Amino acid sequence: MSSNFSGGCCCGAVRYKSSVEPVMQGNCHCTMCRKLSGTAHASMFAMPKQAIEIEGDLKFYEFTADSGNTVKRGFCTTCGSPVYNENEGMPELCMIHANSLDDPELFRPNVVVFSESAVSWDPIDASLPSFPGMPPMPV
Repeated sequence: MSSNFSGGCCCGAVRYKSSVEPVMQGNCHCTMCRKLSGTAHASMFAMPKQAIEIEGDLKFYEFTADSGNTVKRGFCTTCGSPVYNENEGMPELCMIHANSLDDPELFRPNVVVFSESAVSWDPIDASLPSFPGMPPMPV
């Protein structure tokens, strides 16, 4: 993915930008990602928190993830679009939803996590490294 990118929510009330390449780009099949994304997996990329600038108001939903970590999901307070996540197991990183990119074609998944939780009707790309749970994240 390009080191210069931007994105935001559906209505434009939340915007972000960065000039740093993501640490990871992946598809997560955990139960909560499936439910909160409204589909069979969530496509997200990990960024160092200090490398992303966010403008606008986010409302956070906090829950215990399949990993056992507390996760905060950030949604636009106006349109409800999911944009930003934090995970206590990776305190230096944030996760950004790939479809919130201004150019979602920049996203190139390089890993699949929680493949053990994948539903049968959403095939996993066999060419990608796949983990049954969450592997350690690079920082």
